[in-house]
Amino acid sequence: MSRAALFFMRMRGFLRKEMLQIYRDPSSIALAIILPMVLLFIFGYGVSLDAEDVPLAVVLDDPGPEARDLSSRFDLSIYFHTHYATSITEAEAWLTRRQVEGIVHVPEGFAADLLNGREARVQVIINGVDANRARLIQGYSHGILQKWIEARQARGEPALRPPVTVAQRVWFNESSVSRNFLVPGLITLIMTLTGTLLTALVVAREWERGTMEAILVTPLRRVDLLLGKVLPYYVLGMMGMVLSVVIGIFLFGVPFRGSIGALFILSSLFMLASLGFGLLISAVIRVQFVAAQISIVAGYLPALFLSGLLFDLDSTPRFIQIVSYVLPAKYFVTISHTLFMTGNVWPLLLPNALALAFMAALFIGLAYRKITKRLDG
Repeated sequence: MSRAALFFMRMRGFLRKEMLQIYRDPSSIALAIILPMVLLFIFGYGVSLDAEDVPLAVVLDDPGPEARDLSSRFDLSIYFHTHYATSITEAEAWLTRRQVEGIVHVPEGFAADLLNGREARVQVIINGVDANRARLIQGYSHGILQKWIEARQARGEPALRPPVTVAQRVWFNESSVSRNFLVPGLITLIMTLTGTLLTALVVAREWERGTMEAILVTPLRRVDLLLGKVLPYYVLGMMGMVLSVVIGIFLFGVPFRGSIGALFILSSLFMLASLGFGLLISAVIRVQFVAAQISIVAGYLPALFLSGLLFDLDSTPRFIQIVSYVLPAKYFVTISHTLFMTGNVWPLLLPNALALAFMAALFIGLAYRKITKRLDG
């Protein structure tokens, strides 16, 4: 019998054993299929970087129609839920008790200043405890005021005339919905869980259950063992990726502007890097519980906080930015955002793909050497 035939015979038996082990282990199915769905629903519906229905106090010390016209803009906005206060003192008390997140104060004489061409002021006070939310509220308030000015100018009525009028246009995420940013990045998190956490347990499980000794006496070579451990979880991880993409596009309405082929190839590189890292942990640690904890601390948490999924890395300290360069998740977050929101921008995709290919080769190579030592030792 030829060497190729022997190789395929060994692999067929070993892969069948691994697939049966996955099938009989509900935790593997839960991590690969059910957990991605749970995370998608939590992030898709429960996590939002937008601000809507923000409680806002409105104080009209000027009772004129101009002030009421301006306040009606805030009433009709989806971003604010307005509450009218009789005085600025009452509104400040609401803000102190966190009953409102901001105050719009139209002072007395606003209409007179506006009609006479003088500087008419509108005061906006915002709760700055949450700096990001405060910036959103500030931006929404400025946008409403700008639209009010433009409407008055279009009707030929006196309006505030700022020295510069900004005509803005948003590219790639025209609706400015944070879900369109979160869901593509979440695919990185799901694949990290499947690739790192599941494979971190596979070799440790063999040692704990006492089946590693039986594997040692088989004619399996080290490359057979490595492939047999990687391929089933690669298929499982890619199934989770496909499920996540389908849910993201058809349930959450996230646009996908790239090509399916590019997504599959680049996802495979990231999946192999995650599998190699998880297998390296599994080869070093023989206790499943410890291997799982290390995979969460070294794989999942960095992918969540240091990949650019939730936070802009450019605003972090330089040391954190340097650390992020050793994380495969950082590169795939950029890839997924580009493919979903922009398209096949290869000058951006290729450098990240090369980084993932290098990491996949590095982690799988290290896992190969470590597993070899375990088997020979």
